[in-house]
Amino acid sequence: MELWEAAAVLLAGIAAGAINSIAGSGTLFTFPALLALGYPPITATVSNSIGLAPGSISSAIAYRRELAGQRGRVLRMGGMSLMGAATGALLLIYLPAGVFEKVVPFMIGAACVLILLQPRISRWARARKPSGRENGPLLPLSAYLTGTYGGYFAAAQGIILMSILGAALDEDLQRLNALKNLLAGIVNGVAALFYIVLASPSWPVVGLIAAGSIMGGYLGGRFGRRMSAAALRVVLVVVGLSAAVQLLLGRV
Repeated sequence: MELWEAAAVLLAGIAAGAINSIAGSGTLFTFPALLALGYPPITATVSNSIGLAPGSISSAIAYRRELAGQRGRVLRMGGMSLMGAATGALLLIYLPAGVFEKVVPFMIGAACVLILLQPRISRWARARKPSGRENGPLLPLSAYLTGTYGGYFAAAQGIILMSILGAALDEDLQRLNALKNLLAGIVNGVAALFYIVLASPSWPVVGLIAAGSIMGGYLGGRFGRRMSAAALRVVLVVVGLSAAVQLLLGRV
């Protein structure tokens, strides 16, 4: 790996860590960067997931005050997120690589649509009443399904989690974001363990993304609220669509 390539991966990791801390979808920075540098899609996904896991931890630490009083939610949803992450990671490892390459462009497209619709989804979620669903089965089941998605391909995992949490819980948005960061961290960490043992990551890429995501995750947690959400959405969608086009055209 040349010096400029290492710098590009590190910068992508910083951006991804910061974006994951604020909203989610940081994978839409690192994954296209790795594709552009010539890494195969499976290697890019595995290396990216392992590298971003430490950033998720730093994001959760930055939001630790907002997690106070949410232990019950963490235990209920965290266990389901863990099982979902294991399911998604095993699917990625054992399904043929061709399945991933065919499915992921459409998953990225769906992630871009979610990012564009996020303001409307948030307004809809805030307008709804909790109606007693917090202790029901739908929220843990949603955590499992989102964890499965995140263990397979993590782009827009945070957007999906925030939509679910906002619709189901009558809670302050920053406290929901803290819970989202912790759940995403559980998913990324569990998936990373499976990939380390059962897959073949690129360890130089893992190290660079990990270093970048730790810095970005902490900085995003502290200062990310000052960023323009509209500008961030535009950048994420452009980057995500470029990755989808790369995969569809086979330019990897």
